[in-house]
Amino acid sequence: MKIGQNLAAARRKVGLSQESVAADLGVSRQTISKWETDETLPDIYQSKKLASLYQLTLDKLVSFDEDIDRIEHAIMHTPKSVEQKVDWTAMWAQKYPVLASYPQTVAIDKYAGELRRQIAELQRNYGYSRQDAFLVLKDILAKQLKA
Repeated sequence: MKIGQNLAAARRKVGLSQESVAADLGVSRQTISKWETDETLPDIYQSKKLASLYQLTLDKLVSFDEDIDRIEHAIMHTPKSVEQKVDWTAMWAQKYPVLASYPQTVAIDKYAGELRRQIAELQRNYGYSRQDAFLVLKDILAKQLKA
């Protein structure tokens, strides 16, 4: 997605017209239109004002993606009662089938014991809750996968 599309999508998301944004920034509606069609780009000062107006960080404004925004919003606003009803392993297994098949082939107890020790160590050394220690280990593993 181009920056102009990001600007237009972010503006629409907060329900503002080009006219109202132009008035807030002290520019013409045509200027907003040119930014949104990638004919020109706002300068850094105007970009900061736009980000504030659209309730985004400047970085988020430049990389704004409506699909990602919708997913993030859904995650952040899903009630605990609904989260508890979802079979997350089954859901993720649709995307990553190994999650459905590994329990039949992997010696889970062998790895679980070591992971329990690592979780306990994180709890002791850093005062993490059990869940937080698990999330830290998950993040470390994910980073190792990318390395």
